[in-house]
Amino acid sequence: MQLTAVFEPQKEGGYTAYIPAFPGCVSEGEDMQDAKRNLLEALRGYLVVANKHSLVLARKKNGKAVALKI
Repeated sequence: MQLTAVFEPQKEGGYTAYIPAFPGCVSEGEDMQDAKRNLLEALRGYLVVANKHSLVLARKKNGKAVALKI
């Protein structure tokens, strides 16, 4: 599975990261590697909750994909 992840540098330092296809799946980190690691943890939690509540997850068709290993 490939998802699009967005990493935005912050003025105060570090990065905010989110997955547009999953509203609310957001994290941050001191650097991109830390932000990616934290985003993967947030994604795991997001998917556990989605599964528990039988939520249907939509898939975006446009965008640049960044491979995330789950």
